[in-house]
Amino acid sequence: MARLRKFAAYRRLERPYTRLSKYRKKSYIRASPNIKIVKFDMGDPKGSFDTRLHLVPKASIQIRQEALEAARQTSIRLLEKQLGKSGFHLKIRTFPFHILRENPLASGAGADRMSTGMAKSFGKPIGRASQVKAGKELFTLSINMEHLNTGKKALERASKKMPCGFSIRVEEAIKRAPLAIA
Repeated sequence: MARLRKFAAYRRLERPYTRLSKYRKKSYIRASPNIKIVKFDMGDPKGSFDTRLHLVPKASIQIRQEALEAARQTSIRLLEKQLGKSGFHLKIRTFPFHILRENPLASGAGADRMSTGMAKSFGKPIGRASQVKAGKELFTLSINMEHLNTGKKALERASKKMPCGFSIRVEEAIKRAPLAIA
């Protein structure tokens, strides 16, 4: 299998939008690569947790789906080991809609007769990425207050897999009184 190209070529948000449509004539990209992110909701979504942690990027950037999946796996591994499967709820808040393209150039003997260079260089789809603006939540983790350090450590590990700097924002929920039934 071919190696992934370095993401420095794709990390800026200046690339054109690659439109997908259910109508073939309106779709700029004919085939879209499969999504490699296995789950977007993990843990216990119906659990009652009193603290939320948000992983927020410091710069606007594109994040490749492989980086999102690697970040998800490292954080889930720590959370499940420390808190169990029902002690948290982790949600990925972005979806890799953007399709990355590459114009492969031939190299080696006889490449000048086969290659068209940059003529018609729209490119072939090679992967997907999500475009994230600075300050928008990327991951949201719901836990109880006594597990705050574990949650911070899990999101910190996830941020190490991403191509930019991140901050962790803590949001404490207000304790609600039970509803009185009349």
